[in-house]
Amino acid sequence: MSGFPKQTFEFLAGIAAHNEKAWFDANRPLYEAGYVEPGKAFVAEIGPKLKAISPEVQFDPKVNGSISRINRDIRFSKDKRPYKQHLALWFWHGDRRGWDRPGFYVHIEAERVFLGTGMYGFDKETLDSFRQSIIHPRSGKALVAAVAAVKAKGAYNIGEKTRKLMPRGFETDPDRAEFLLYEGLTAGLELPASAAAEPDFAEVCLEHFANTAPIARWLIAEVAG
Repeated sequence: MSGFPKQTFEFLAGIAAHNEKAWFDANRPLYEAGYVEPGKAFVAEIGPKLKAISPEVQFDPKVNGSISRINRDIRFSKDKRPYKQHLALWFWHGDRRGWDRPGFYVHIEAERVFLGTGMYGFDKETLDSFRQSIIHPRSGKALVAAVAAVKAKGAYNIGEKTRKLMPRGFETDPDRAEFLLYEGLTAGLELPASAAAEPDFAEVCLEHFANTAPIARWLIAEVAG
């Protein structure tokens, strides 16, 4: 595969400008050519190679597998736009597909690309496990080492620091206390959308995921195992 085709960006720009069923129905061939088929091809190409980085990683080159559905769940949302405006690809760890496991993420919009590793948000039980791992001397030091290893590889954003105040009942050494303000843990990189059209896009993603894998490994070992 030589990067994503022009139809991908045509479709994503179109659905961003005309997020309505009539436009989508009229442009279903563009959806297939720009979203579904290149998504399947990219997952099938990069998935096996991710096994060299993280042998437990799982993938499925189909919609509702590694390719997120274009339809938004609007049942409980004030935003009633029916469609997502991005192509999302997810490579997860564990027996079942889910966002409640560490993984590798590719996000393509008409104007930008985002690559992410880790877990975007923790549920209540996982958040408590995360905090306990931070304050434990062994796993807390391992977290500091994992983040340092990622930062040594490039200018990655260590994300999901959402709190302003420390959670009650938790305190630890200053070198890792800041992580108690996090309610997820990711390492991310943003690129221009044109990066996804380049022939080496798969290699760019694999390099990012290899560089940021220490965070995924720490989450698997200490939080979501």
